[in-house]
Amino acid sequence: MKMKKRIMVGVYAILFVLVTMLPMATDVYAQEGEIPAIQISVGNGQKTPSYLAGEKGELKIKITNQGTQTAKNVKIAPVLDDANLWPFEIQSMNYELELGEIPASKSAEAVWKDLTVREDVESKSYKLAFSIVYDDETTQYRTEKTIFVKTTAKEQEEQKEEQQEVIQIEDQPVIEVPQQTEDWTTPQESYPDGGTGSTNENASVPRVIVTGFQTQPGEVNAGSNFQLIIHLKNTSTKTAVSNMLIDIQAPSSGTENEAPAFLPVSGSSTIYLDTIPAGETRNISIDLNSRADLVQKPYSITVNMKYEDQNAVQYDSVSSVAIPIKQPAKFEISDIVISPDSIEIGNESNITCSLYNTGKVKLYNVKVKFQGDGIQGSDLFLGNIDSGATGTIDGMVTGTDIMDESMSCKMIISYEDESGKESSIEKEFTMIVIPQQEIVDNMMPVVEVEESQGISIWPIFLIILLVGIVITVVIRRRKRKGQASLEEEELLNEVERFTEDEQQ
Repeated sequence: MKMKKRIMVGVYAILFVLVTMLPMATDVYAQEGEIPAIQISVGNGQKTPSYLAGEKGELKIKITNQGTQTAKNVKIAPVLDDANLWPFEIQSMNYELELGEIPASKSAEAVWKDLTVREDVESKSYKLAFSIVYDDETTQYRTEKTIFVKTTAKEQEEQKEEQQEVIQIEDQPVIEVPQQTEDWTTPQESYPDGGTGSTNENASVPRVIVTGFQTQPGEVNAGSNFQLIIHLKNTSTKTAVSNMLIDIQAPSSGTENEAPAFLPVSGSSTIYLDTIPAGETRNISIDLNSRADLVQKPYSITVNMKYEDQNAVQYDSVSSVAIPIKQPAKFEISDIVISPDSIEIGNESNITCSLYNTGKVKLYNVKVKFQGDGIQGSDLFLGNIDSGATGTIDGMVTGTDIMDESMSCKMIISYEDESGKESSIEKEFTMIVIPQQEIVDNMMPVVEVEESQGISIWPIFLIILLVGIVITVVIRRRKRKGQASLEEEELLNEVERFTEDEQQ
């Protein structure tokens, strides 16, 4: 009893860990469509396999990488959420297969051997789901694909052997000729792509896939018109398809109410194609306009296809293509401030301004250098500037040769985009470089007198000397007159004083 409880506790603990780790495991997978460089398809070009109840056999699935990048560490496993949907006996704890790498445009084959068909299977088509996991060396992705297999119940198979005669015709599919009975009707079944038709195990199911696409122009900028050309191929080698209706659906870049990322220029997103013969390829094209506010990244377009085979059996197929959108770099440069704007040869001047990233993309490895016939300066490295951010340009230049206002200099700004493509822009400015002046010992500039004027300094000196002598003589005479008047006044005062004394 204690052992039983311990086993139950262990089982509950394992279930708790699995339930806890499941969200963490699913979070590491990217959503389907985010990496358009790898597109996995299954069962292309394969006939629907058929099995009898109780027999043993194998299941082969062709896995194709229709993208442009190698899918690494590819693993595939059936999704066994409901055992009744799996037509085989579950005899293994794990049906996962490791396929390794699948290069672009290449295929690999997953094979499950020694499978036993369940005794209770019905005569119908089973829809089998498979989980495919792969990565691109940096991120792991998961997608889920479905295929169809046919099964025949035991009782109906025995009844067919008694009532039907099988006729084999060379190079033709097997035709079942039923015996004449009053209530005989042609059995119907569902085909993998949603169509219906008469039961024929060797009938070729026509599949139309997208083998590639291109845009004109090759690089699509946000806010511009472009032509999308899609290559469609009928993978069937026997059955042609016709009356094709193709609907191009672009995703929205935000909320559900937001307009799609691409809108048809003509207003219609539906294309009609008359026919695609067996094994051949046809191209369709549509003119689209990309929204100006799109973020620079790939956008997935869904291609919904409806078509018929030669027996008017209808089929549905869905594919997708991813269009990379480029946002042009946009930035503004403030007025250039030069301090001082006039320097002598050998002196330095400071050049400053601001760079505003007004675009929707990041500027990488921004560098600045100054060029001019009369200046020389060191290169500046500003690094990366995010969208909406500001970079400060602050550099020094040295005067090397004479320049006037008629000669211009250049400030060259270079940057890279996400793919490493380098671009540059130039802005002109002017500054003056004058010769270096001579300096004497007393730190006073030497005054040079041109001989062509014909004027000597000595006459000027003599004139100044004569003026000084005249002024000196006048001043002395005035002083002498003043002294004489004073002496005369004193003499008069003495005479008056003497007269007063005599009278007394």
